[in-house]
Amino acid sequence: MTATEPATGSPAARTAAVRPPLPVKLVISGGFGVGKTTAVGSISEIEPLTTEAAITEVAAGVDDLTHTPRKTTTTVAMDFGCITIDPTLKLYLFGTPGQERFGFMWDDIVEGAIGALVIVDTRRLDDCYAAVDYFEHKGIPFAVAVNAFDGHVEHTLEEVRWALDVSDGVPLVVFDARERGSVRDALLVVLELALARTQG
Repeated sequence: MTATEPATGSPAARTAAVRPPLPVKLVISGGFGVGKTTAVGSISEIEPLTTEAAITEVAAGVDDLTHTPRKTTTTVAMDFGCITIDPTLKLYLFGTPGQERFGFMWDDIVEGAIGALVIVDTRRLDDCYAAVDYFEHKGIPFAVAVNAFDGHVEHTLEEVRWALDVSDGVPLVVFDARERGSVRDALLVVLELALARTQG
């Protein structure tokens, strides 16, 4: 059909064709410096909103920079981005701050989310315990995404599952926060998990 041709089909079909996609909220969480801001920036179809602040000498004394020596900024409130999965579905992504001292913001950020992606760095699994405990306590479906820093991970997925003490019902995947397709696949795992929970 060209621009000059009349629309065809029933009124209901034409309405469905122009209906905006369903908005769905997902949270991207995890410890300090695991790749949350990078993941949002890699996948977002809009310029992501970030609340990055420079790491001061005082903050460097609080946050462990051992495995992230080149990190010069940190998220102090949240990251925000969005991605249209298909004409019927649009994901709104909210990234939480990684430091425990900003944990008081999490309840507001997570409100209304149907699921979460918890990113972990296998070099410092201790940093993600708080996020895993949070979503388990809230009863929010989540998947664990192991970020492959420098193209590899320090432990197998089974070792990660054992270390985090998460059930078999929690999906574990390896992904690269810098790669758009890899982030998309990880988010789809969360989406499928959340949908299965609602249909169950």
